[in-house]
Amino acid sequence: MLFRKQLPLLAAAAMILGLMGASEAASDFMTTGSVTSQPVGHYELCARSPDECRQVTQRTAPVELTRDLWDRIIDINNRVNLTVIPRTDMELWGVEEFWSYPDAFGDCEDYVLEKRRLLMEAGVPAGNLLITVVRQPNGDGHAVLTINTSMGDYVLDNIEPRVLAWSQTQYEFLKRQSASNSGKWVSVNDGRSVAVGAVSSNR
Repeated sequence: MLFRKQLPLLAAAAMILGLMGASEAASDFMTTGSVTSQPVGHYELCARSPDECRQVTQRTAPVELTRDLWDRIIDINNRVNLTVIPRTDMELWGVEEFWSYPDAFGDCEDYVLEKRRLLMEAGVPAGNLLITVVRQPNGDGHAVLTINTSMGDYVLDNIEPRVLAWSQTQYEFLKRQSASNSGKWVSVNDGRSVAVGAVSSNR
């Protein structure tokens, strides 16, 4: 199973974090900037379901990454990736962007919403489960779920089956939900790559 293969990486990361200074370990966590534009698909989802934008987290410390939580993360990521059949919003709804919880079919944002919902049901605070907009190497926009843990920021993705540290992915990170308010978005300062041109505020 996938999580068996990933546990040695998890143990190695714990050892490295224990040896690193605070400044060195900071790269395991995304650096966020100022409040930025909300993706239009998320804005419209919040208009249809206002509770999506009313999740306020007072305590935004990273969630403790225990063995049990890691197993739950892997299980939920695998389960959603295997059960949701990929379809574009244009195929499903006839529009470019329509964020919704998947009913058998969905695109990247729908995978993210379902994983986020299931992890919240498992007890992970909303402020540690952040919808994140990235750019793929081919230039296409994409959405992933970031889970902010005591061992760093990890990414749940429907393209890459493994749960990876954000810095191990091939994406350029653009923006994500605010850790304190699910209705606000903040920019991500992705220092791993050379900055590229601005993207549409709808992504």
